[in-house]
Amino acid sequence: MTGLGVMGYGMASNIRQKMPPYSTLCIHDCDRLVCEIYVAEFSRFGPIKIVGSAKEAAQNATVVISNLPTVEAVRSAYLDIKHGVINATPRPNRLLIETSTIGPSTARELSVNLADNGAGFYVDCPISGGPPAAASGSLTAMIGRKEPTELDETGQRIRTIIETISDPEKIFWCGKVGTGLAAKMSNNYIACTMMLAASEATAIAVRSGIEPEILPEIIRNSSGQTFIDDIMRSPEKAPARFQRGVPFPIDRMVEDLRLVIDAGHETDINPRMAMAAQEIWKEAAKDPSVIHWEGFQGL
Repeated sequence: MTGLGVMGYGMASNIRQKMPPYSTLCIHDCDRLVCEIYVAEFSRFGPIKIVGSAKEAAQNATVVISNLPTVEAVRSAYLDIKHGVINATPRPNRLLIETSTIGPSTARELSVNLADNGAGFYVDCPISGGPPAAASGSLTAMIGRKEPTELDETGQRIRTIIETISDPEKIFWCGKVGTGLAAKMSNNYIACTMMLAASEATAIAVRSGIEPEILPEIIRNSSGQTFIDDIMRSPEKAPARFQRGVPFPIDRMVEDLRLVIDAGHETDINPRMAMAAQEIWKEAAKDPSVIHWEGFQGL
């Protein structure tokens, strides 16, 4: 397991608890203290070994699962000629399950390079649900592969592994390499823009005189109701590490919208809403007051 950040820690906790107790889980993160805390918390479920690189994590593994914050970190973990998975002992049947949010074209590039070097079978499997779902093992998973038949041994292996971190009812087989990420980007595009629309619409209503306690009930019973709006109005559902109750760190908003914009240009779509939203989130990263949170209780 590579990457024990916001989502990776919860995912790794479920993996260690659900994998065979005699199997060793190798973990790697740039913050060794996080790894040591993880070992102290979960070593009672089976052996855990802290390793110094993605290459070392993959060396004797039949499965590698990564969750990393940026495209650059993913590239480094897999393709770095010295410390990356690509330099581990060749094992073509090794599963390389990448759960980070990167671009579809990057996923296709990784798949080809890793296969050509015998590093393993790459699968893009972005996830959604945030740290609470990661901790409870109920993530939504979007897999860049066709749903396996009973005779598809590789596909069934993938299913078994993904079910350790996800709700089986929320596992989606999207078709081919990169399509899991296409689905995730579509989701993130909507989420990132809807947060801005909800905050501005609410601020307008509150400044126009409506009581903040009344507006949520109206929206929940009207066409403006959305999951994003509900989460923003219930900050107790969002982890404390998130800024002002928003169910995603602001710097990740900017990065995810960049991926959306790049993918849009690659597919001859001009994602104007994404470009406008990205500029607002860039401003918010410097000064959160540019987002109008009034009317959202507790934010």
